[in-house]
Amino acid sequence: MQTQTDNIALFSHVSIDYPLKKYTLRAVTDVTFALKRGAITALVGESGSGKTTLASSLIRCISEPGRVAEGEISFFGRDGGEIRADLLSDKEMRAFRWSKVSMVFQAAQSALNPVLTVREQFTETLEAHGEKLPKEAREARFYDLLGYVKLDAERVLASYPHELSGGMKQRVMIAFALLLDPELIILDEPTTALDVITQNYIFTLLKQINRERGISMLLMTHDISVVAKFADYVGVMYGGRLMEYGDVRTVFHRREHPYTAGLIGATPSIIGDISEMKPIEGSPPDLLDLPKGCIFAPRCPKCRDICLTAEPPMREFADGSKGKCYFFREADYAG
Repeated sequence: MQTQTDNIALFSHVSIDYPLKKYTLRAVTDVTFALKRGAITALVGESGSGKTTLASSLIRCISEPGRVAEGEISFFGRDGGEIRADLLSDKEMRAFRWSKVSMVFQAAQSALNPVLTVREQFTETLEAHGEKLPKEAREARFYDLLGYVKLDAERVLASYPHELSGGMKQRVMIAFALLLDPELIILDEPTTALDVITQNYIFTLLKQINRERGISMLLMTHDISVVAKFADYVGVMYGGRLMEYGDVRTVFHRREHPYTAGLIGATPSIIGDISEMKPIEGSPPDLLDLPKGCIFAPRCPKCRDICLTAEPPMREFADGSKGKCYFFREADYAG
């Protein structure tokens, strides 16, 4: 039996809305899952599936006018106490970000201030969180972190973002995320626009940080191959819903949910014939005009009559796996 000492964060029946002038768009619907302490958990899915919106809600970085409409978001720190992240005041959330949970954003060029050097940006962040270290101690921390991500600290600290390559900027962002010794790092497509070799280097570095420092990670990506290689657990998102969750080996080996199987089947192999790829037919759902029944039914090759009448329940199992499908692990399901 798992306890909250096993988890660093818990999303419980979370729904996220975007109130607009004429209607309200529900981007995430009734999602429940836990982030395991010390593990790398990935959220995968097509664009618009809700993975970034869900993850960003932990540190209240949802794009305006998005808001958590229902559910609870809890964080469990090293001290064993629970923090209800969804109930924090703006002041409390500013202190919570970076010190407890930090984030590596999708585009490092946009995340870094173009008119400040890396040293100035690191210093501002420390001071904003009340870390008034002597200059020598502050510099020692900067050098330690940049050295840890394999950067020339002396050169990088004096540089402006435009003077660094894409891979260097992303490693600066990783060092930034480590600056206040957080317990969890959110990674939003952290290797976008980087070449394949640099991508692999960045993910290898992140895995090293996870293992050596015990920092939990939540990764959002559409790249199944990255998840298979680097993640411990995976949640599969579709149309704002969590369709499947479990440890990576179980999810990718069993391929029980039709959408998960479709994502894997649409992923190219470097050794296979490209003709063996099987794209998922159809398009992702319009969140303002959802189909009746299972949201994936219009694209599902295993769709049956019951799938068109009512949304399937989330089936949960003793090993921690769960799947939102009437026929998910039917032989194992006790009801």
